[in-house]
Amino acid sequence: MKITSQDEYGLRILIRIGRCKDEDGVSIPQLSKAEGLSGPHVSKITRSLRMAGLIKSTRGHKGGYLLSKPADKITVNDILKALGGQLYDSSFCGNHTGVLELCTNSVDCSVRSLWTMVQHTLDQLLDNVTLQELLGTEEETACAIQRISEKIPSEF
Repeated sequence: MKITSQDEYGLRILIRIGRCKDEDGVSIPQLSKAEGLSGPHVSKITRSLRMAGLIKSTRGHKGGYLLSKPADKITVNDILKALGGQLYDSSFCGNHTGVLELCTNSVDCSVRSLWTMVQHTLDQLLDNVTLQELLGTEEETACAIQRISEKIPSEF
């Protein structure tokens, strides 16, 4: 599994927006400067987040972005799906057929079982970690994620 730059920057941008106390929000130039990203790159990411309903824009010369709902109602899974999708979904097999029209293992695939379980395990954690947990310090976040992971039932 690879965490893309879009995933990383999107999370960091949402954390900045979530920490913002200004009622006008955080502007693209402010986000760009704070994260060391180009304005167009920040615009692309904020567009994806806005289209997914995670942020909203405020109008005016001081306008910017605010969370569209409380940080404790936005899961990390929601964020990652808005930015790049899941690691594994039902279209995966159709996208990896090689030069053939259908995958040679489409009827009996042991690898599909692995990817399904990996996605399920990730979903179990990422559906329970909210943006709120990421708004604290690294130590606070690590403790919160540890508590959450201890509550997730082990299926193995």
